Amino acid sequence: MALLLTASGLMVEPFAWLQTLWFQRRMKTCACPDDPVVVIGHWRSGTTYLHQLLAADPAAATARNHFTIAPHAALVLKPVLKPVLQRVMTQHRPIDAVSWGAEDPQEDEVGLARLTMDTNMAGIAFPQNYLRHFRRAVLNSTPEFEQMLLHFTRLTWLHEGAGKNHLVIKNSAHTARIAMLLGLFPRARFVYLHRRPIDSIRSLAQVKQRLAQLVGLQDPPSSLRQVEDTAAAHDQLQEAYARSRPLIPKGQLVEIAYDDLVQSPLNTLQRIYSALEISGWDSAREAIAARIAKGTAYQAEPVVLDPEAEQRLQALLS
Repeated sequence: MALLLTASGLMVEPFAWLQTLWFQRRMKTCACPDDPVVVIGHWRSGTTYLHQLLAADPAAATARNHFTIAPHAALVLKPVLKPVLQRVMTQHRPIDAVSWGAEDPQEDEVGLARLTMDTNMAGIAFPQNYLRHFRRAVLNSTPEFEQMLLHFTRLTWLHEGAGKNHLVIKNSAHTARIAMLLGLFPRARFVYLHRRPIDSIRSLAQVKQRLAQLVGLQDPPSSLRQVEDTAAAHDQLQEAYARSRPLIPKGQLVEIAYDDLVQSPLNTLQRIYSALEISGWDSAREAIAARIAKGTAYQAEPVVLDPEAEQRLQALLS
């Protein structure tokens, strides 16, 4: 896996140089919106589904799979990346059988990981040290990462923003970066999703084990260790959100329950548009309803942990 990542990176590098050369001036003067809609909340709390629905709005720009695979070269390779990715992508995500494609929206942490090691993806690559990387790159940060986040957001807007009127960002790690985001985007509007902790922790523990096997550069931890690490990180992320929540100005936050999103997605989206004053609901409604209809056949896989891991999870959350 390390060899494959290195080889693919080297293949793209010349195009990254060209992108820097050709777009440097536009990057410096790029005025991306200062009021992005930012989807946050713990992983496996419905953030991906909400992102899909928000991104279905024809007026919304967002990071998509064919951009996040190589953001440092995506402006140069824009005519190429999407058709290439369409040929090589599996029909469903290998971690949870959710259907996906090159055009589907993607969490910006995935694209940021192409630009810096200071992301949550470092803990996915090195699962034996997940908590250390989580504390380093999610709960804490650096001025360099802040500038890289702004750079990535500008790239996203240059790549996707033509003819759009708002930007959608989805990143569960941003749940702990509210102060940073408000510093960069003072009018940022947040959608915070919440789910029963035991359900989101159980689901994420399973996903992280699969990711460790797919892209990890270390052997996966035991199922028991995975549950303990995931539960600890969950609590720390929620504590970070609770500390930062008062910083969000009135009218720039809406909190959504996972069950409400899943059971009444269209009504929930209308509530979000109204609460955050996202313009264009009447024109967005049809496209969002079509995206909801597209996903009605999806059946979530059962999440089953090893008996010892499940017992430990129950004990941690009792």
